[in-house]
Amino acid sequence: MQRLKNKTCVVTGAARGIGRAIAARFLAEGGTVILTDLNDVAGSAAAADLGCRFERLDVAEEADWARLAAEIPVADVVVNNAGVTGFEQGMVAHDPEHARLEDWRAVHRVNLDGTFLGCRYAIGAMKAAGAGSILNISSRSGMVGIPSAAAYASSKAAIRNHSKTVALYCAQQGWKIRCNSIHPAAILTPMWEPMLGRGPDRAARMDALVADTPLRRFGLAEEVAAVAAMLASDEAAYITGTEVQVDGGLLAGSAAAPG
Repeated sequence: MQRLKNKTCVVTGAARGIGRAIAARFLAEGGTVILTDLNDVAGSAAAADLGCRFERLDVAEEADWARLAAEIPVADVVVNNAGVTGFEQGMVAHDPEHARLEDWRAVHRVNLDGTFLGCRYAIGAMKAAGAGSILNISSRSGMVGIPSAAAYASSKAAIRNHSKTVALYCAQQGWKIRCNSIHPAAILTPMWEPMLGRGPDRAARMDALVADTPLRRFGLAEEVAAVAAMLASDEAAYITGTEVQVDGGLLAGSAAAPG
């Protein structure tokens, strides 16, 4: 199927992980993909490997979005995927008692401000046609509290809510511009590698990290990309302002271990 044929798709933070998987799936669905990332080297390499265009973009910088809008003034699909956990430079306190204000703000600057700017760009790039699909990558952490990652959880929860606001605003204007959020849980991406390691206990570590997931495994970036492709396509024309959990049943409630 070529569900995104003749559609221009912008994907942020797509040098690796979920963003790259979404870019790859959109290309397979016939879309014209603009892969963006803050990392020039990794972003350029990913785009060259996939066969699409690369644009450097710091999602937290308004000037970068203005430049992108000048270069890509029209888009049919925008995926606001770029985000940080706050632990990229090592373990720091992100609990509600000890987190520093500067660390709290740094996470929100990328995750929340970046999504706000991405949605604003998307509306501007779609309203002439009066149609389009905005996808915001939130997290399972945006649905529940995370004591050791308060800023991350807070920013992802705000993304969930802002997605609904954008959806309602666009509908209010009479546009067929849809906005939805996707909420992955434990997805096996490079972000998890430092915790998993390459030693003989890797499998045991993986099992421990998904012990409370009913499906008892990590999700795959390609599985998130499949959901993104559906929501981006015209098949989802009546879906807006909602969230889709890709979590192996984690938020469904308690589950007994398989017999």
